Amino acid sequence: MQNVENKVIIITGASSGIGAETARRLTENGAKVVLSARREDRLKELAAEIGENAVWMKSDVTSPDDMKALVSLAKEKFGKVDVLFANAGIMPGGSMSELKVNDWMNMVDINIKGVLNSMAAVLPEFMAQKSGHIIITSSMAGIKTVPGNAVYCGTKHFVKAMLESFRAESIMEDTNIRTTTIYPGAIKTELLNTIAPSETKSMVEELYRNVGLEPDAVANAVLFAVSQPDNVDISDLTVRPSKES
Repeated sequence: MQNVENKVIIITGASSGIGAETARRLTENGAKVVLSARREDRLKELAAEIGENAVWMKSDVTSPDDMKALVSLAKEKFGKVDVLFANAGIMPGGSMSELKVNDWMNMVDINIKGVLNSMAAVLPEFMAQKSGHIIITSSMAGIKTVPGNAVYCGTKHFVKAMLESFRAESIMEDTNIRTTTIYPGAIKTELLNTIAPSETKSMVEELYRNVGLEPDAVANAVLFAVSQPDNVDISDLTVRPSKES
């Protein structure tokens, strides 16, 4: 596909779901991918499936050093970095009255700090080469509020606001860095596994069973954003089932 072939794309949260399917879709269209996640066995399997256009590193988005090492790996293996797809995230839902403070902090560490760590690792490269593309997985919870998921909503609203502000900075600084925020709705991934059993989880699982989309719906959206000419910025993409309100 136009403007995808030979691009080098770092993907966090690549061991399953949206990240894994996006890696497949991008490499089918000629891209090269650098796969990041904490589950080494899953990364090995995916990289073996893709072949020579994939390299992997067991890494944690909460570690700035791990994210810098990913960039070094991309440059060592493929010579450059063109795109960051910051996709890692967790959603241990629950009302704030339950005081699951550890869950709150884990969401902040992964959904917010993890995005910032990955951006901090690639931005020096993007600014030096005067080009790049940052794609971040937010959520429908990043554009509306969802009772029973207040902290998760907060982390995903942060992603939206931060990337919009960064895009304006990039224009002012003439760095030519494109940005895309993706807002998935009900997508059948392992994200639901991070929610503790509850009435809310049961309701969400029923929605996903009835109308949920496969991860390739989001992978196609990422491919669409990456494939645009360099002077076209697909800033926001909402991907949800047609029957999801």
